[in-house]
Amino acid sequence: MSEKTTDEEMLFEHDPKGAFAQFVAPMAGYGVTMASFFRPTVTEQYPREPARVMPRFHGRHQLNRYDDGLEKCVGCELCAWACPADAIFVEAASNTPEEQYSAGERYGRVYQINYLRCIFCGMCIEACPTRALTMTNDFEIAKYTREDDIY
Repeated sequence: MSEKTTDEEMLFEHDPKGAFAQFVAPMAGYGVTMASFFRPTVTEQYPREPARVMPRFHGRHQLNRYDDGLEKCVGCELCAWACPADAIFVEAASNTPEEQYSAGERYGRVYQINYLRCIFCGMCIEACPTRALTMTNDFEIAKYTREDDIY
């Protein structure tokens, strides 16, 4: 059987590393801190200088059109189904010979993205069969009212 030790005995138990190791351990941590003092700063002066974004940045959504002006969106609602945050609402309507909005039989009559709910994951982009929806590098989408965040 093993002997049980009390909390007080464990509190005053000697460190097997020794007193020198107990003194050097915090100094190693201070060394890391002191080394960071001599590194160049990486502060971005954002409002004064435009921020750089990476090429694959997930910014604001954009609905695209063909070169002839027709919408690429065919109103299939796959983007709304793929959205995990339920931030996209699509209401489809049928194209007529008099009013042709897209190349398909249907088009997205109402297309809304609620940026209060959007998590910018890009799953809607992957789900779109016609590549009608893409993400831009625009990240300045702050608004003054909640109603302005629904596009």
